[in-house]
Amino acid sequence: MSSAPDPRAAAARAAAELTGPGGPFELSTETVLGAPIAVRRHRRRSLRELLDASQAWGERDYLVTADRRISFTEHAAAAQALARALADRYDVGRGDRIGILAANGPEWVIAFWAAQCLGAVAVAYNAWWAAPEVAYGIRHTEPAVIVADTKRAVLAADTGVPVLTTTEDLPQLIAGHRGAAPVVPVAEDDPAVLLYTSGTTGRPKGVVHTHRNLIAITDYHRYTDALGAAVGGRAHREPSDKRFLLTSPLFHIASLHNLVIPRLTTGAAVVLHTGAFDAEQVLALMERERVTNWGAVPTLAARLLEHDLRGYDLSALTSLSLNAAPSSPAFQQRLRGRLPGTGIALTTSYGLTESGTAATVATPAELAGDPETVGRPILGVSVEIRDTAGIPVAEGTEGEIWVRSPYVMLGYWRDVAATAAAIDSRRWLRTGDFGTLSGGALRMAGRRTDLILRGGENVYPIEIENVLDEHPAVRESAVLGVPDDDLGQRVAAVVVTDDPDTLDADELRAFTAQRLAYFKVPERWTITTSPLPRNATGKVLRREITP
Repeated sequence: MSSAPDPRAAAARAAAELTGPGGPFELSTETVLGAPIAVRRHRRRSLRELLDASQAWGERDYLVTADRRISFTEHAAAAQALARALADRYDVGRGDRIGILAANGPEWVIAFWAAQCLGAVAVAYNAWWAAPEVAYGIRHTEPAVIVADTKRAVLAADTGVPVLTTTEDLPQLIAGHRGAAPVVPVAEDDPAVLLYTSGTTGRPKGVVHTHRNLIAITDYHRYTDALGAAVGGRAHREPSDKRFLLTSPLFHIASLHNLVIPRLTTGAAVVLHTGAFDAEQVLALMERERVTNWGAVPTLAARLLEHDLRGYDLSALTSLSLNAAPSSPAFQQRLRGRLPGTGIALTTSYGLTESGTAATVATPAELAGDPETVGRPILGVSVEIRDTAGIPVAEGTEGEIWVRSPYVMLGYWRDVAATAAAIDSRRWLRTGDFGTLSGGALRMAGRRTDLILRGGENVYPIEIENVLDEHPAVRESAVLGVPDDDLGQRVAAVVVTDDPDTLDADELRAFTAQRLAYFKVPERWTITTSPLPRNATGKVLRREITP
């Protein structure tokens, strides 16, 4: 009696054929920024090359919204025209920054690709930032121009930087500058994009990813398509007929690095939900556009499950990945039971902005067998667990997660000290997260110290505490995350004051809302005269605080 085939062994054989000598994704080791890194031997060298090649997909859908369809041909022409306009009218060139301050939409994507045509750096400002945060970001990156939607253009109006609106200026510039953009040579390790991540020192840090990083991420996504086809006994074909739903902000790696950019190369469609998340609108869009893949933060997936799904045809949905925040085994099971297809294609992953894409991914089979795993290292990624001295620990021992790959960021924008603290001389990224490796699979032990994960958004307490400390009646403060069934965590604050009768939660809420994005504003307040608990060195003992 023959035994059943081992799916993991079959996948390993297929991977070896794809990445071995002569394979379409053949890997080789090259010196990158002074360290040996596994890279694809035959690869493109700039994002401009990806854009030019995308025109081969012709009139197929690239970007789709509730009321617009933009083909690959139309998108490439618009990006090229905008690039020419930015070069001719605003003298934008290699290394200059193009700020993007807007909600999700086709113009956001077009502006990003226009920057790549010029060798410029697309700076993705957080569209939820308050005015002081926007002002900081603009000072920090000194953009040559800013592309903004109408709502956010006013936040950048007094900065002295030209502001181009997505509704009026961009369409006019594109219409008036048809034709190919100037050819600007770039190096693989030139910066291509800058995304902001909350900083443990109180200011957001600018994470810089290069052309090499983004092309490697794109090749990884193409490789996973090829691997899936090989394991399933199918031929790998491009363009792809998959249709990906985009619901997370474009200033996140989940939407930009791992969805919009790779689909330009695979020929798949990106279906953008615009505006605030509305479950009924999203469901209708999924049904109409026959969405096949959705990468969701658990909060949004949970909100979808609150609705009666029987009135929607979601039969096209075959893959759902949970990103940005941990999900419980019970929640995973609810998804399998309610959404068609996800029983065989529910995945999760571990990564961070600095890692560029997921460092590990748990396949549907792995996740079903071990709901607490975040999977195994993906193509080209090395993961180690190390102790406080940076020494690798034994298998199964808890420690800090370190990652090395061609996807890892170049560094933090204009912050040499922070870059040196995060990346060592061998290009290992120190994540600040903790976990264990067992049998090659990673389990998380805890996210970054003190980090609050609110609906997929990273919130660092120190940033909020610094704002609260600006209030004249606040003596000291501590911000913590409290569990929440909808968002995962909500933000809570304990504020110490000399006279609690002169200070109330409404005043503090308004004070922080003027200075921080809404998702950072505490929702639970405790006002007290009791000092915060501290250790012998003066550090606040957060675990002893009850918000």
